[in-house]
Amino acid sequence: MRLKSLILIIAGLILKANTFAQINTIEPAKIWPAEKANEWYKQQPWLVGADYIPASAINQLEMWQADTFDPRDIDKELGWAENIGMNTMRVFLHSLAYKADPAGFKSRVGQFLTIAEKHNIKPMFVFFDDCWNKVPQSGKQPERKPGIHNSGWMQDPGDPAYKESANYPALEIYVKDILKTFSHDKRVLLWDLYNEPGNSGKKSASIPLLTKIFTWARAVNPDQPITAGVWSWGESFSELNRFQLANSDVISYHCYDEPERHLRTIELLKFYGKPLICTEYMARTRNSTFINTLPMLKKQNVAAINWGFVDGKTNTKYAWDTPMSDGGEPKLWFHEIFRADGAPYKKEETDLIRNLTGVK
Repeated sequence: MRLKSLILIIAGLILKANTFAQINTIEPAKIWPAEKANEWYKQQPWLVGADYIPASAINQLEMWQADTFDPRDIDKELGWAENIGMNTMRVFLHSLAYKADPAGFKSRVGQFLTIAEKHNIKPMFVFFDDCWNKVPQSGKQPERKPGIHNSGWMQDPGDPAYKESANYPALEIYVKDILKTFSHDKRVLLWDLYNEPGNSGKKSASIPLLTKIFTWARAVNPDQPITAGVWSWGESFSELNRFQLANSDVISYHCYDEPERHLRTIELLKFYGKPLICTEYMARTRNSTFINTLPMLKKQNVAAINWGFVDGKTNTKYAWDTPMSDGGEPKLWFHEIFRADGAPYKKEETDLIRNLTGVK
């Protein structure tokens, strides 16, 4: 069913590619044509990185708030990434961190970019997110719950905040201010506008906010490409997927499938003719691993950003659906590359990453 749904979505998009009104395209003249997108991609190295949050942060707010922003740990951990040849990181922002302190928040983003540049890393930034806990709050963040994957991760702007139109003016100010501040900054790789829209049971209810953020981003028209990754192929996501694929400058997607199914997804998405950025993969207990998937992504010239970098407060070494209430060591880690002290979880994996990225 999943593959059939994907085929129908891609086929429908191709048939409608020249009929923008039918797929609710935001400012079609500003969407990068395939030629521009592919030229941009040719100027990049093969992009390899991770969804990154420092070990000291349980969520995006703890990462970015003034009291808990930790440049020392970020510098240390991005050094580990540089050492294995990673050249990008996918990093989640949060609107409440901006709301509490707009100038300070932008300063911290700039500081993060300076640290990343030191390590030859060009990050991509994520704005909104429909995953995990519904009601984010500024200030001290919750302690992690033993053995529970992403126990403290927060949605942005949250639920029901995402569907309350009274929140949209403040969100527009936030998104446009960040984009205007960094729209010409060559240290930024791209903008990922909305992580997994429709997740947490929202489905098509996320379309109004998704449409808004694309509208706001197109009004700024940053130098960097914008995207929102497709991630679920169920029929209830077909409208979301069509919108995301039609409005993205480059095609991003999530895939935690084994390599054979992952390759079929790539082959179908290639019909759109634009660069492919895999912004989430690698879940060892689902047979999506560095060993069996990363070489395939390189062969297909697909950017490879895995979920998880260092074991820390997010607890993403534990699987989504397999909590361990005693907080014990999983038999096989779900995500993460490094232990908290910087030692590789599996040296054969970091050796492979170094080999494929050409690190001597």
